[in-house]
Amino acid sequence: MHVETSFVRNLGRLIHVRLGVRLIRFGRYAAKQRQERGDGKPETFDFLGFTHKCARSRRGKFMVHVKTMKKRLRRSLQNVTIWCRAHRHDPVNKQQATLNAKLRGHYRYYGRPTNYRSLRKFQRSVQRTWKKWLGRRSRGRHLTWTKYEQILQRHPLQRPKIIRPRARAASHT
Repeated sequence: MHVETSFVRNLGRLIHVRLGVRLIRFGRYAAKQRQERGDGKPETFDFLGFTHKCARSRRGKFMVHVKTMKKRLRRSLQNVTIWCRAHRHDPVNKQQATLNAKLRGHYRYYGRPTNYRSLRKFQRSVQRTWKKWLGRRSRGRHLTWTKYEQILQRHPLQRPKIIRPRARAASHT
């Protein structure tokens, strides 16, 4: 048994060195095992645009929580900024329609139950970016927040929405 453990340990080191992949403790008992060793909270990992972490539900059961990777959130906001800058002279209703399409696409991919905060952060950042570039349409005064709120009343941006529900266990009948 000791040979298998050292083999697995060496294999893990080899994979880490060759591929840049590291093995981490993750799962139902990871927090308990790390606490016993004095390592703190379980590690997280990034996969498919999400940061995965061990967590507990409100009832105390193990769950995997996901949130948007910081890198992906930053990249998406950068793309919105570039688009707003390039299209700031378009009519406001066309800008609103396109921004809502971008927001809907973001919500459809990242709309997971444990990711609402990241969705809301993205929506608020898009609103701030849109205000900034609407205010730079002319050399006159910048757009005030009260005037921008009036624009949002007429041309609202899509609110965050959880698209993909929690995965449920299959019923056994």
